[in-house]
Amino acid sequence: MTCHSIPVIAIDGPSASGKGTVAALVAQRLGFHCLDSGALYRLTALVANSNGVALSDEAGLAQVALSLDVEFVAGGMTLMGRPVDEAMRSEAISAAASRVAQYHGVRMALLARQRAFRQAPGLVADGRDMGSVVFPDACLKLYLTASVEMRAERRYKQLMEKGIHVILRNLLDELRERDLRDATRQLAPLIQQADAILLDTSQMTIAEAVEFVLVHYEKVRVRE
Repeated sequence: MTCHSIPVIAIDGPSASGKGTVAALVAQRLGFHCLDSGALYRLTALVANSNGVALSDEAGLAQVALSLDVEFVAGGMTLMGRPVDEAMRSEAISAAASRVAQYHGVRMALLARQRAFRQAPGLVADGRDMGSVVFPDACLKLYLTASVEMRAERRYKQLMEKGIHVILRNLLDELRERDLRDATRQLAPLIQQADAILLDTSQMTIAEAVEFVLVHYEKVRVRE
């Protein structure tokens, strides 16, 4: 892997693995831009739900994805100028986003939008296909994961801290279903690419995971 004139660090992995948090902190440390690609799919699901577009309507969902009036701002996102970060983080919208992401039309509608985030001095992008499809020339690719039990526990704590009462067993079952759906879909399935470095955070803190990424990025820079 070699660095493009505008370097990209691609972090892929399953739901609730912590990749979004790690990506944001790495970007902050490096002064890079950050792309939460999953947010675009969640926003597509959120707008589709609000507009009565069925999750089985690929053409309708693709049109929603094309017309998203979204802006990434400090602390979250705005849709048509209004904050939507909290609304799109619900478990229902996350599950819907996983279904939306299966459609070729939706993925193609969002591809150019995602690639447009590649701006100087660099980008940290997290998602399911950042290293395989969106930024195949990323200078550093990582597959960030954790055991499904650990991921369910982390999500449970996050939701409870927000006052959202959930059942841990239900979260565990939902994550297993989502993992299977993401890994077996025909388009851009979630798999560890051969050139991606495995980062299992089951027994790591967020700070340790961030340092892991930074150390490996420095190794890439030194080789350049």
